Amino acid sequence: MHHMARAIRIFDRKIKHGDLIVELVVWQLPLATQDRPHGLKYRLWCGRSGTTVVRYDNEAGKGDHRHDANGETAYVFASVEQLIEDFVSDIERLTGWRME
Repeated sequence: MHHMARAIRIFDRKIKHGDLIVELVVWQLPLATQDRPHGLKYRLWCGRSGTTVVRYDNEAGKGDHRHDANGETAYVFASVEQLIEDFVSDIERLTGWRME
C-alpha cells in the first residue's frame, strides 16, 4: 500500500468575542505546489452570525487571497507572522475590536 505524506496542522486557534468568531488554521504541506509555493495551506476567518467579515485563504487553484464585503482580492504572502498580523489588523479595522 502506498502511503502519502499528509498535511500537518501547525496552528489552530478559535476565539469568541461576543457574537464575533475568529478562526485561524494553518497546515504545513508535505510539498510546495504552484498554488502554494510557501508549502502552507491556511484559512483565517472572522465572522458574526454566519456572515464573513474577513477571510484569508489559499484554496487549490486560487492561490493566496482575501475576502471581505468588497469581494475577493489577491494577497501577497510574505510569512505566517505577516499573514496573521494583516488578518488581525483587518479584524480591528472592520469590527473595531482589538484582538490581543
